[in-house]
Amino acid sequence: MTNTEQGLTHVREDGSAHMVDVTGKDDTSREAVAVGVLRTRPDVVELMYAADLPKGDALPVARIAGIMGAKKTPELIPLCHPLPLGKITVDFERLDDGVRIEAKVRTRGATGVEMEVLTAVSTAALALYDMIKAVDKHAVIGDIRVLAKSGGKSGSWTVEEER
Repeated sequence: MTNTEQGLTHVREDGSAHMVDVTGKDDTSREAVAVGVLRTRPDVVELMYAADLPKGDALPVARIAGIMGAKKTPELIPLCHPLPLGKITVDFERLDDGVRIEAKVRTRGATGVEMEVLTAVSTAALALYDMIKAVDKHAVIGDIRVLAKSGGKSGSWTVEEER
């Protein structure tokens, strides 16, 4: 059985990795949503939302970092295609013990934006950690995952999020 028959589209017959050829695919509208959580102490959450951290106002910095991360995905993930990203949003939900990060990325292209939306969430979480590490070196980043995807040959799907 060949690699293609096994569904290994990023592996050539000799076993080496390569970038998939998407030139024959139609451009379609595509969207993905991902989430992640930064867990920290309640007093640090208060400092974040009061914009009173030693490094400054964390949430706007993290939002811009997430947007920039999505844009830079093909530079970070070797086999990702550069895509014309049409919309990137990064939003935050205050939790008692942290911050829930949600990103949404949209494009019109030949391949999906799951990696871009995951990179947006991850980069935003890393920026938040950087902004709070002076007051909580033990914060934890986790639960990063894609919640929804639409467009393309494989269609749309949504995961119910556990709260």
